[in-house]
Amino acid sequence: MNKVGETVLEIDLRALEHNYNYLRSKIKDGTRFLGVVKAFAYGSDSIAIAKKLETLGTNYLAVAYTNEGVVLRDAGIKLPILVLHPQEVNFTTMIQRCLEPSLYSPAVLTAFLRTAKELQQKEYPVHLKFNTGLNRLGFSENEVDFLLEQLLGAEQIKVTSLFSHLAASEDLNERDFTQSQIEAFEKISSILLGGLKDRPFRHLLNTSGIINYPHAQYDMVRSGIGLYGYGNEASEDEQLIPVATLKTFISQIHKIGANQSIGYNRGFISNSPMVTATLPVGHADGIGRIYGNHKGHVWINGKLAPIIGNVCMDMIMIDVTGLNCKERDEVVIFGKNHSADKMAGYADTISYEILTGISQRIKRIYKDEM
Repeated sequence: MNKVGETVLEIDLRALEHNYNYLRSKIKDGTRFLGVVKAFAYGSDSIAIAKKLETLGTNYLAVAYTNEGVVLRDAGIKLPILVLHPQEVNFTTMIQRCLEPSLYSPAVLTAFLRTAKELQQKEYPVHLKFNTGLNRLGFSENEVDFLLEQLLGAEQIKVTSLFSHLAASEDLNERDFTQSQIEAFEKISSILLGGLKDRPFRHLLNTSGIINYPHAQYDMVRSGIGLYGYGNEASEDEQLIPVATLKTFISQIHKIGANQSIGYNRGFISNSPMVTATLPVGHADGIGRIYGNHKGHVWINGKLAPIIGNVCMDMIMIDVTGLNCKERDEVVIFGKNHSADKMAGYADTISYEILTGISQRIKRIYKDEM
């Protein structure tokens, strides 16, 4: 077994390339591909991921907020970057750093037009988002006439794309609802394409949409979780490779007698003699307290070991009774053999939350050789 000296998040850029190529194989050759790198690229490293995607031929990147885009620009990323949830206070910075906003409401459109005019912009690229059923962000169908009226005389901006977001593309029991979203987007976007002087491209599909609704790929698709190795469905997960592996090691092994307590608040009491191991990772690193007391498991020497006692800020304890392990041995919290989906299942949550919750204090290391 490997021996490590610190807790690390291993980022496998080879796995990212595999996942990108797999998802690309699901769409037409001429369809653009947008890689979502918000939230530190789903908890990994947005700069490393963006640079790799750029070399792979990705057409666009997307972040949630302006500061995430600024980080990428500071790192030398040249690809177009869509900001999915821009805030008015950042509009000037967005324009200065060539970041492209998603405009999703009359108020946001009006405010961005005002800023673009103040900065003497002409045909600055913007994207219009429409609400077709997710009911989170987006213009509604009854605001299409307002949009056409505002945009026809607005020389400061140029509508680069029209898009929406599917609410349940991973759930095949919701096919009718998803199809209704596709139809709503087709109706709205067709009206705008007929009324705008420019011809923006269209995009609707997320990772599960790419897999389940390829007929609705339009001009571009967007992938987040799929790039990082998760397809929201078991058969697709088999085709993808997790990019991030959270590794730690055994700091100390204890032989515990019967009726002894382990951890804060005496959260675990041994029923019989046992062997425990302490690991240098805790809830400050993203391993929530919910995983304590046999709720979560880790992977060690090809075996699962349960977390016992309450998760501490910087440490967890595991039961290694009967396992072949020793101090300094490597332990995998999640990764290829013990996926973030599996970890998420212990806490009745989703892989997204596990991945994005990993603390930035954990060192990132990289694998990028085939």
